[in-house]
Amino acid sequence: MELYNCNGKLLIANILLGCLVAFSLYGLCPATKLCTVAPDPVFLKENNTVDVLVGKIICSANVELAIIENPEEAFYLRGTELIAKRGLDFESIRRVDDALWVRVRCNRTGSRPVNVSFEVFIENVNDNPPNFAQSHYTLEVNELTPVNASVGLIEATDIDSEPLYYRLESAMDRYFRLQNANTPNILVQNIIDYDSVQKIQLVLHVQDTFNVSESGEPSFTAVVTITVNVKDVDNRPPWFQPCVKTNLGTAKLCVSTGYRAKVNLTEKEDGALVLDPGPLYAKDGDRNRSEQISYKILRGNEGNIFQIDEDTGNISMAKAADISGPITLTVLASQVTNRDQFAVTQVTIEVLKKSRNPPRFEKERYEGYIYSNSVPESMILRDRTSNRPFRVRARDEDFATGVNPDIRYEVQYSSYVNVTTEGFVILKRVVKTESFALQIRAMDVSTGESGTAALSVQVIPAVTLPSPSGLGYRAGDMALLGLVMAVILVLCFIVIGFLVSRLRKDGTDLNKLTECLAPCLKRRGSPDRPKDTMQYTNDGYQGTEGDALRGGARHRGGGATRDQAIPLERRRGDRHCGTCGPYANHSHHAKHASASGLGRGEEDGRRSILAKGGRKEGGKSVWFKEKKDASGIEVEIIPDTLGQEQETEEEEVDMEELDGGDGSISTQTEEIDDEHGDQERQGDCDSAGKGEKENAG
Repeated sequence: MELYNCNGKLLIANILLGCLVAFSLYGLCPATKLCTVAPDPVFLKENNTVDVLVGKIICSANVELAIIENPEEAFYLRGTELIAKRGLDFESIRRVDDALWVRVRCNRTGSRPVNVSFEVFIENVNDNPPNFAQSHYTLEVNELTPVNASVGLIEATDIDSEPLYYRLESAMDRYFRLQNANTPNILVQNIIDYDSVQKIQLVLHVQDTFNVSESGEPSFTAVVTITVNVKDVDNRPPWFQPCVKTNLGTAKLCVSTGYRAKVNLTEKEDGALVLDPGPLYAKDGDRNRSEQISYKILRGNEGNIFQIDEDTGNISMAKAADISGPITLTVLASQVTNRDQFAVTQVTIEVLKKSRNPPRFEKERYEGYIYSNSVPESMILRDRTSNRPFRVRARDEDFATGVNPDIRYEVQYSSYVNVTTEGFVILKRVVKTESFALQIRAMDVSTGESGTAALSVQVIPAVTLPSPSGLGYRAGDMALLGLVMAVILVLCFIVIGFLVSRLRKDGTDLNKLTECLAPCLKRRGSPDRPKDTMQYTNDGYQGTEGDALRGGARHRGGGATRDQAIPLERRRGDRHCGTCGPYANHSHHAKHASASGLGRGEEDGRRSILAKGGRKEGGKSVWFKEKKDASGIEVEIIPDTLGQEQETEEEEVDMEELDGGDGSISTQTEEIDDEHGDQERQGDCDSAGKGEKENAG
């Protein structure tokens, strides 16, 4: 900047100074021009091939070159070229500054030597796999370790100094996970229960590239196995044995049903009591721990009758029990080292009156029989000639009747039969031998006493036995019967519907039918109707007027028919009220006649049925005579050919003959009038009934 100053003196001074410097350096210039190299650094990839050109030296004539600094002896000169003697490994020749300086001296006679330098950088290439310090690792973790707690950090190393990527896999991968892909810190993923799993195998993978397919660079991996042992911790109380295990969330429980024992009243048993289902015993609920357990009776031991061994749990009697009945003891089991871990159970001891007699069978040996073709579920028979089932009975003399309800039977030493609680022996499977023997045991479940008897079963020749499926009606038979009944019921409904529709279509007056049935139903339920009374009429002697009053003539052939011998009630029932019964068509005057006791007719058992006054000649009066033994009825037919006046005279004569009775003419006259009215009503019923029959036909 000062060279461009306007001050002339200063400019001249600078020029002179420059000339002086140039003159002083004139002698060195020839040496400086002996050798030159490119100022830029040289980059070589590791693992390069042999004889790779590093750089060229530009020098003057007659200049000699020599390497004065050759790191790793990796270079040599070939003329004016610097050549790599061998492949260079970045990891083996690594320097602090990561650069190799190769220095070459240029020398010529008469000149000062000149040194030139090459700055060589070796580029790192991913040529080495990652490595773990061990091929197998073993870790330990306590059960119930909290989630996200660290189990261990297992890292791999790579001399290429590349970032590494990890991946964890396991057959039970729900228990552990990695912190992230680049940090192999193993964390708890779920709580581990020692009872469920005690050892977990893990495989840890490491890779020096993230995505091989995208980068295209070489990739190297390494694998290591890890065993994680789960340690059992003291987290469960003692469990009384035997017990039933159950889960309550993540907790496990083991529930005991308690213990039972029996002792005799006023007797002290020596030694430990025999308990059911087994000795009183508790073990640590933790599977791999065996903490010492101590026992103690908490309550229920009034009178200090029982005592317990603190170490073994055996219960014994300190003295005899003087009161019968159950005694319930509450027993505590706890860990000696940790009293907070405890459990309780109940021991029920039955104090019983001593049994004097065990169960005994009626015989010591029994014989039974079974057919060779008998099927399972068949009963063993008592003898060869009958089908009476075989039965065993055991008596207990401690009972007045000999019957002990607590006796149970069981079969010993045979798989052919079973025995019921009633003592019947049932075949269990087909018999393939000519005979077999067994033993039957009768046991008193309340005292444990038992008795036995031998049973020999002979297999007799086969007979045709009805199979169980052939007894009674089968399901198919019942289904067929139900189908037939259903069809009949449907047909009945169809017929009833058809009759009802015909009645409505023909316009039959239902009021007349109701009027007809009403007196029938009323008479039928009357408690004071006359007994042993029947009424007959001879229609052959009735005129057209009588027929008209009963609904018209019923005979079209002229002359007498079999209706002459049919009771009036039956004929009226056939025409009108078939459901009214034999007394439904009785005239209501029968009660009056019976109550008044008409003259001779009542004394000798005869009663007169007087024809109504409107009938024509040819009619007859009919007398009924009831025998005292009620075994028969005499019928007397009195012809009436004298006309109406003669009939009246005959009636008067008849009434005079009844001077010994309490009846009167007026009473019979009222009966005649009542009968006349009844016949008129019956005529209406006849008309309605005839209409119904025609419709039904």
